[in-house]
Amino acid sequence: MSATAPGTTKRARPGSDGPLLLTQRRIWIIFSALIAGMLLSSLDQTIVSTAMPTIVGELGGVAHQAWLTTGYLLASTIVMPVYGKFGDVLGRRNLFLIAIALFTIASAGCAFAGDFTQLVVFRAMQGLGGGGLMILSQAIIADIVPASQRGKYLGPLGAIFGLSAIGGPLLGGFFVDHLTWNWAFYINIPVGIAAFFVAWFALTLPSKKATKRIDVLGVLFMSAATTCLVFFSEFGGSKDHGWDAPETWAWFAGLVVSAALLVLVESRAADPVLPLSFFRNRTFLLATGIGLVLGIGMFAAIGFVPTFLQMASGTSAAVSGLLMLPMMVGLIGTSIASGNLITKTGRYRMFPIIGTILVALAMLAMTQLAADTPIWLICAYLFVFGAGLGLIMQVVVLVAQNAVPAEQVGTATSTNNYFREVGA
Repeated sequence: MSATAPGTTKRARPGSDGPLLLTQRRIWIIFSALIAGMLLSSLDQTIVSTAMPTIVGELGGVAHQAWLTTGYLLASTIVMPVYGKFGDVLGRRNLFLIAIALFTIASAGCAFAGDFTQLVVFRAMQGLGGGGLMILSQAIIADIVPASQRGKYLGPLGAIFGLSAIGGPLLGGFFVDHLTWNWAFYINIPVGIAAFFVAWFALTLPSKKATKRIDVLGVLFMSAATTCLVFFSEFGGSKDHGWDAPETWAWFAGLVVSAALLVLVESRAADPVLPLSFFRNRTFLLATGIGLVLGIGMFAAIGFVPTFLQMASGTSAAVSGLLMLPMMVGLIGTSIASGNLITKTGRYRMFPIIGTILVALAMLAMTQLAADTPIWLICAYLFVFGAGLGLIMQVVVLVAQNAVPAEQVGTATSTNNYFREVGA
């Protein structure tokens, strides 16, 4: 095989859809931009949680404060399948640059927002960019790295997601205590600009032209179904409406109708945004089902355990956040270790199985938490829980990617992440 000059790129085979052949140095440079993109996107899912009281105190809007988080999650979840499909059809480089630019500009808008309504609007804009960063960061790995090497790179991306889930609230609290809440958004601007320029100069991926009609109806009905699901759960869990309110169940009816129309449209679309063939693929279906349960379990723990610690042991908000560190340590450690082991051995089936068992055991143990449960034991439960999550999180993405043809990698990645976010 002839040597490849530093910095050059080419396809693995002429006319193939396989990964590009890049120098190791170029791969790590690109990977730094992908890490930054994943960090920005996942960090902003949680960073405003501890800053929320200060933000609504200054800008007002206490009755609608949940929308600072919900608006971001809703927008990012809706666009995930869109970025995934369009990346497969049109190429991922320009979409990644657009997502970074949109996220960075929206972050500046959030930082300088003059009232609560402006902040919510810019948060939703952040979500439109953040959803793309999360999906494209994982899908681009499949473009530049052979399948046998992907575990080594997807592992750290999973670790970043776990780090952000715990680090976001801690960072938000630090900014509020020592600077201003605006810094929760200022911090994104230099990181976003750096990631944009690294991707601009280092990320060399082929552009494509759509050969089939873009599935606009599929995008619309999927967006409608996701929106109805979020409003259904939001209304049902609120004091103003509740589960017995007619408006709550009106959203549920909208969910059922839009989901049925989505299935009908996707069964007839020439190039569906959510291919129904994925759900006849047993391997993909299992990986995506695990992702859905993962989203439920992970965010349930992140949402419930700090509150329990504050109420049961009297710890402060900051200390209860720090007590989640064992979960983060376990998640990061096993996520990176499993990625490296997959690369070395080529085997990944055992990791989600072991991870699922660990998560189940940890959650079963946490059902027995009481006011007199020692803090060290709670931390041990959280460590086991995090270790289980780390064995699952990015491995199921790898499984989903390997279960479909190369030209559908982006769509598979986005679908897997979409259902995890639905669970969240």
